[in-house]
Amino acid sequence: MEFHGRIGRDWRDSTPWWPERVRPPSGAPNVVLVVLDDVGFAQLGCYGSDLATPTFDELAAVGVRLANFHTTALCSPTRACLLTGRNHHRNGLGRVADLAVGFPGYFGEIPAENGMLSEVLRQAGYATLAVGKWHLTPETETNAAGDRATWPLRRGFDRWYGFHGGETHQFRPALFCDSHPVRPPEDEDYHLSEDLADHAIEYLGDLRAVDRDQPFFLYLAFGACHSPHQPPPRWLDAYRGRFDGGWDAWREATFARQRAAGLIPDTAVLSARPPWVPAWEDLDAPARRVAARLMEAFAGFLSHADEQLARVLAFIEDLGETERTLVVVVSDNGASAEGGAEGSINDVRLANLDPAPIAEMDARLEEIGGPLTHNNYPWGWTMAGNTPFRRWKREVHEGGVADPCIVSWPGGPVARGAIRTQFAHAIDIAPTILALAGIGWPASVDGRAQSRVDGISVADLLGPEGAGAPERHDTQYFEMFGSRALYHRGWKAVTFHPVGPLYDDQSVTAPFDDDVWELYHVAEDPGETRDLAAEDPERVADLVALWWREAERNQVLPLDNRVLWSLVHPAPDRRPGGERYRYFPGGAPVPERVAVNVRQRPHALIVDVDVPEGGADGVLLAQGTALGGWSLHVLHGYVRYVHNLYGARVEGVTADRPLSPGRHHVVLEVEADASLGGLARLALDDRSVGCARIERFTPSAYNGLGVGVTCGYEWGPAVGPGYRVPFTFGGTIRRAEIVVRGPVVRDPLAEIEAILSRE
Repeated sequence: MEFHGRIGRDWRDSTPWWPERVRPPSGAPNVVLVVLDDVGFAQLGCYGSDLATPTFDELAAVGVRLANFHTTALCSPTRACLLTGRNHHRNGLGRVADLAVGFPGYFGEIPAENGMLSEVLRQAGYATLAVGKWHLTPETETNAAGDRATWPLRRGFDRWYGFHGGETHQFRPALFCDSHPVRPPEDEDYHLSEDLADHAIEYLGDLRAVDRDQPFFLYLAFGACHSPHQPPPRWLDAYRGRFDGGWDAWREATFARQRAAGLIPDTAVLSARPPWVPAWEDLDAPARRVAARLMEAFAGFLSHADEQLARVLAFIEDLGETERTLVVVVSDNGASAEGGAEGSINDVRLANLDPAPIAEMDARLEEIGGPLTHNNYPWGWTMAGNTPFRRWKREVHEGGVADPCIVSWPGGPVARGAIRTQFAHAIDIAPTILALAGIGWPASVDGRAQSRVDGISVADLLGPEGAGAPERHDTQYFEMFGSRALYHRGWKAVTFHPVGPLYDDQSVTAPFDDDVWELYHVAEDPGETRDLAAEDPERVADLVALWWREAERNQVLPLDNRVLWSLVHPAPDRRPGGERYRYFPGGAPVPERVAVNVRQRPHALIVDVDVPEGGADGVLLAQGTALGGWSLHVLHGYVRYVHNLYGARVEGVTADRPLSPGRHHVVLEVEADASLGGLARLALDDRSVGCARIERFTPSAYNGLGVGVTCGYEWGPAVGPGYRVPFTFGGTIRRAEIVVRGPVVRDPLAEIEAILSRE
């Protein structure tokens, strides 16, 4: 930095100088970017739903709804687009960060030269605050020892409170504060959405207590409404019975409201219910009860998030800053079909190839939405949530990529209660925010030269005259897991490619050149109901050729739909291998991807402890939660090992004698076999104290909620019955190790992948 004062021999002949503090342009607004998760086009009240979303509806009433807004069809890729203004493959996020593969468009990390909105705004003088879901860091780096280069504080945010990964438990979330993991409060009434709102308010209050004027950028990314759909009980009860009429009737009524509101053109036709989604009237009584209850949980989850956003906006109003605050609300993709055809009571069961049957879900109906379930609704509600569109999240028909977007700025050049039908995309959000703030995209961010920005400001659409403004973003490619589309000036060419092996066993090797392209005039037919490919093959050929050009320009290639392959063949682990892993009492959870893998392989849990006079209960080593995992602990003075098979069955072994005061050597040995089960042998001071057969060990994954191996405590909810987390061990753990004693005996995912690779 060049000094503009004068430096003499001493202070008498010297002149001090202070550099100017960077300030945003006069009139630059506060910015609140709200990102919802897995909320379909039709699920907010202001987009045709009958769900209670008064806060979102009020923002729409005083702002603009974009009725032709698009995303990438998946969460990490869309979030990268929102924050950088670049296409998702150019961000290295052609798919979620957890499914990285070794090609530039799929590395799973955003390049440093793709500056984020947070970095640009902070450089321009904003305070930058992130609260909620991140999911822009590979899972191997979401741990206390990880490289934090892709964490929020290294990408332009001053503060962050939230969670890594795609999902987390809403009552016992895997939380982080700034650059370290933190445990959730021990509060019976705790809920993550409320906690996120509390921290957003706290951060804004901390800022205003020091600086009454500095504009802020608040990135508020709720866990709602990604599974698990876990609302507080009062919101779950509020919707009881509301969806007993089923998805077909709900969809028809929603379509009528959308048309009446002007959200879709008069020429729009409701897409047909696909053959793999049953008619509501064809379901038997248990299936209807389960499906309705699963939708009640989703609805309560969304309404509760709406209520929490209202608290944040009320605080901004109390600050007297509503007029100067630009609020943008988006969802990251269409409604999710990850619950399967019948819905799910624990999504990790799907990863373990053992979904819960309707009879089990019906028997556990009152548990749905609570802490012991990781629930997700069935395809019928997914279809309804994307009304009037076809298909859903992870696919590039409109149901996967057409999403709600609301822009409100009471004191700025944004119309009130307006709808805009021009095409826009997630990459346009950052350029639009900067344009409204009067800030250009800089040539360098934090000293790093910037790559090209793909997005286009659509600020001119938002004003009172915006309805007649020309469509500026007139061409956009789409690709997700091999499905492809190209939008160009009201037309869309699209082809669906199955994701193997979730649809059929041949999908992995099916040639992409055999895919059939469809053609829709989406300006008139947004539901993609009239395929015009046969009538206009020349237009199809032109759009497909344009798609290939865009693919080469944006690092889309090579095409790859092998989701399972990327799970079985993760990025190389550069850490030194071994058979013995040590864990430390009270340390941060070690996520499943970087912890020792004990699934379906012989292993031992070895713990040396000191037990005080009077005894000591508590956890020695554990992995997972009540939704899946294992725990070695002392309960009522007896050492016990439990294995929780994704919440469906808990088995274990308990020592036949108590743990007396003094020093002890505790060993739990597992002998896994090819049946997916095996023996669990418990020894105390080298003497056998118990043995039991575990009929089925977890084959593929313990849970998807970010909770890994812990020592001396559990994260929760508790893996086993009879105790409450954190269940901290009351003695001293001198040494705790996990030793693997052989290769994986049987890996079902690898077996399926091997079969497919031979076809």
